[in-house]
Amino acid sequence: MNAGLIRRFAAGRAIFLGAVLALAVPGAAYANSVSVTVKTPGATSGPASANSEVSSHGDCSSGLISGGGINQAIGTGSSVNGNHVNGTSPSSDGTTEFTGSTGVVGTDVTHWLGIGGSGGQVNASFSTTPYAMCITSNLINHTQVVMNKANTPTAGATKGLVTATCPANTRLLGGGARTTPGNTGSFKTIASFPTFNNSAHSFGAKAAADGETNPDSWSAVGWDSGANSADHTYAYAICSGSGIGISGTTVKVRHTEVSGPTTGSTGQTATAGCGQGDGNLVSGGAAISGGSVTTTDFTGPASTGDHLNGAFPSTSGGAAVSDGTTTAAYWTASAHTGGQSSPGTYTDAWALCANDGI
Repeated sequence: MNAGLIRRFAAGRAIFLGAVLALAVPGAAYANSVSVTVKTPGATSGPASANSEVSSHGDCSSGLISGGGINQAIGTGSSVNGNHVNGTSPSSDGTTEFTGSTGVVGTDVTHWLGIGGSGGQVNASFSTTPYAMCITSNLINHTQVVMNKANTPTAGATKGLVTATCPANTRLLGGGARTTPGNTGSFKTIASFPTFNNSAHSFGAKAAADGETNPDSWSAVGWDSGANSADHTYAYAICSGSGIGISGTTVKVRHTEVSGPTTGSTGQTATAGCGQGDGNLVSGGAAISGGSVTTTDFTGPASTGDHLNGAFPSTSGGAAVSDGTTTAAYWTASAHTGGQSSPGTYTDAWALCANDGI
């Protein structure tokens, strides 16, 4: 074989091998400039009194929130059932809540609230830790918050479901939930999850399933043991900013559903994570439910005392990550029963994984 043929053969072989490697290694052929830093100030003690709530916030000094989370300590003994999630939601300044008019309520928001509420019992171990997911991207350099709300549930043991939908030509990055008033003790947030505003997902009543891509909405569910005409449930969708070309971006959903908790005064966790080629974790959701939340309309758990104690970025084993973490790839939901047994109850976790394609 002459020298020219040898050189052409070698060059062709190198190109072929490069193509094979690009196909064999997920993500190798496509860049992704999305990165997220988790910011948390640590735990805030409380609530310290019955039928009250405490609020704290995680802040993004650089970057914008793509979502956020909350984790609660409940202590031990008979009062462990008394701490529950009232809100995991965006804020313009770390204090102010978006509870007024619906629609686009904020742009380029950099704060995330974790709001814990108490029932009829408290203990000194109660605390709430918020987590802000701070996104940077060469493409998604602006975000917006869409809020929707409803005067629901007003009857006891019925779900109060609300859905917020991103504007057209934007991409859902994450979301949150809030229930008010926070001083009734029995009213709480039991679900916060990605979904779609279409008939296949009952316009937000069915959650996004594992492996689905580019959900456009976020649903929140409020849950109360008694009738209260003042109950309001709020849903928040964190969306990419207007005017950003999102055709090359993908947000993939990862979902896990775990049986339990079913025994009174016990807890359960579920963890979902971003796999190779999914993109990077940007947010997540959680629920305590009647199960099958991706194939049937959301139903509440079996007991009205059931509640969430957390929805947060974590390790694969479900441990909350620390302040400044840049490699979080999992999201954990922490659920708990009240004092009664709760047969047929499930814990759900969602992870949203983003690739901006650049």
